Amino acid sequence: MGIKAVVIGGSGATGKELVQQLLDRPDVEQVKVLLRRPYFKPHTKLDEVIVDFNMLAQYSEHIEGDIAFSTLGTTIKDAGSQEAQWKVDHDYPLVFAEIAKQNGIQTFVLLSSMQADPKARLFYPRMKGTLEHAIQKLNFPSYIILRPGIIDRPNTDRTGEKLAVRIIKLLNKMGLLHKLRAITTVDLANALIAAGIDFPKAGEQLYESPEILAGIKR
Repeated sequence: MGIKAVVIGGSGATGKELVQQLLDRPDVEQVKVLLRRPYFKPHTKLDEVIVDFNMLAQYSEHIEGDIAFSTLGTTIKDAGSQEAQWKVDHDYPLVFAEIAKQNGIQTFVLLSSMQADPKARLFYPRMKGTLEHAIQKLNFPSYIILRPGIIDRPNTDRTGEKLAVRIIKLLNKMGLLHKLRAITTVDLANALIAAGIDFPKAGEQLYESPEILAGIKR
């Protein structure tokens, strides 16, 4: 029997790369993706489940398998307020994780953010850090957190992110800040899979930007 994976955030820049790479793997038997609306082309391994994330518990029968990936997230611009962004970036992934744990999923992989800290003064890293700690309390047999730096998303409309990527690339060309270089969504998706499937470990595993950029091999 192959690996059965379930994903939220699959329509995002990193999430769609993750789903495609999972589908391309011969050791993956099934990929369930929870989405607000249909998104992917049909595939023999793919099961799109259209859900209302405000009522995620009603879809618990679909949150099952061997490994769960959460790449769900939005911007405050798209969400409209901090409260709305908290719901998408914190509440939905936490409910997803709680159901995954109840349904016996052994490995949970969370795409977080650099400097995530529940005690951070800034809203975004505090939100991400609070989520990390809340999922930690669920005691998955294997809990994997990735905290990438700046993500190089193709065709992104995130103005601040595009500017940051340009600055980092310029500094890299000057021989500076190589450990903080931007990571492509393809490489980040590969790192998520490497951490969760290729090199899994029991307990909690935390990967920061330098390890993610180097390729997860431990």
